[in-house]
Amino acid sequence: MTRSKSAARPAEGPARRRIRGLDAEQRSAQRRNQLLDAATELFAEHSYSATSIEQICQRAYVGTKGFYDHFDSKEACYLALLEQLTAQIQQRVIAGAVAVAELDWPERAAAVVEAFVHAIADDPRLAKVTFGEAGGISPTVERMRRSNRRWAAAFLDRQWAGEPDSDAGVQRGRLALALAAIGGMFELVADWLHHHDDGGAPDAVDTLIGDLNRFLSVVHAGRKVVAGQ
Repeated sequence: MTRSKSAARPAEGPARRRIRGLDAEQRSAQRRNQLLDAATELFAEHSYSATSIEQICQRAYVGTKGFYDHFDSKEACYLALLEQLTAQIQQRVIAGAVAVAELDWPERAAAVVEAFVHAIADDPRLAKVTFGEAGGISPTVERMRRSNRRWAAAFLDRQWAGEPDSDAGVQRGRLALALAAIGGMFELVADWLHHHDDGGAPDAVDTLIGDLNRFLSVVHAGRKVVAGQ
């Protein structure tokens, strides 16, 4: 018996339901972005500790169930947010370095610092969330914060000296100095960020750029003296 064409055709699966032009996967991604945007605003306005999951959901117009579909806890939400913002900052810094790769260090340093500062300061909430809130939340957040600093130190070391040294001791010393320099830079950012909390008027972004450039120039000059360059 010959089968008809309609009988031979495989059954089609159920149509994916679309609401406002979005399928279920797209709606889920949209809710996640809304939650992260709301968390950014609230952490910057009220701090991590003073923000509740309920407040994040209310600001995002997402139900509590929707929150737990994406994050196990408020800490998990903050980790996802920190990871997202860190990736954005790193991309802008790398792009800034690539654009001036042929220049000598002083000119490259100025361009990289400017890219870094604008990445965190053009939207003031980002600096507050990444530098004002990351310390002391939990051991897991602290590990991510330390990992970000080590990435920044390795990046700075490559800008200073190129490829890693074949001597493990020399390379460890290079990275230790770079890590200390990054710690100093991040402390200058934190001080700039919180200056207005001590009663002073907020400093301009150019003030932070100038402070970081002066700091890096002094560290680099000392590094060259020690290295006998």
